[in-house]
Amino acid sequence: MSASVFHIILHFLLPGLIAFLFFKKRWRLSWLIMVLTMAVDLDHLIANPIYDPNRCSINFHPLHSYIAIMLYCILTAFPKSRLIGVGLLLHMGIDLGDCGRIYFS
Repeated sequence: MSASVFHIILHFLLPGLIAFLFFKKRWRLSWLIMVLTMAVDLDHLIANPIYDPNRCSINFHPLHSYIAIMLYCILTAFPKSRLIGVGLLLHMGIDLGDCGRIYFS
């Protein structure tokens, strides 16, 4: 399995695991909300090229910047935005994992 395919699978599986473990009563809705945070990748559309398997997204794209990540942390502090914040932070964590693969391979 290629790293790109594994990356995409993680964006669906990890929110599912978090939803099932921590939001059991409404795990389906929780999973869906966290998966919908993948819309954060729309900032890739302003990059050239749009997709580069050898580029670290963290602090390259505006919605993957350190400032944005700090705002995502703040979202987790409020119950009404917690799932969005968790989904965004999971997304950034998965993307950060790719950065390590790029820099250390």
